[in-house]
Amino acid sequence: QMLYAYDDTDLVASFLVSTGLDRYPTEPGQYHIYAKMRYSDMRDFDYYLPDVPYTMYYSGDFSIHGTYWHHSFGTRMSHGCINLPTDEAGWLFNFASVGTVVNIHQ
Repeated sequence: QMLYAYDDTDLVASFLVSTGLDRYPTEPGQYHIYAKMRYSDMRDFDYYLPDVPYTMYYSGDFSIHGTYWHHSFGTRMSHGCINLPTDEAGWLFNFASVGTVVNIHQ
């Protein structure tokens, strides 16, 4: 439940995050950020979250983003996305660019 930000091989920041629940896992693998949106509406059959801040999509609808609806970071809480506190997501949003590699490990 940690996210590590690297500049080349130098660790520059680390954040406590929330990833996917067992029934909605955050899939391991190597991805690249393909789109960044300052705000993004997210919805599925059982939720609607307007204006999710600092959204960085890396695989389909899966993203790294700020989270205003819970503060249980370090606990698996999401539908497969990677949740961060909003201020930390903002830092990461400004640090990472489209094309940045995202490595997800279990």
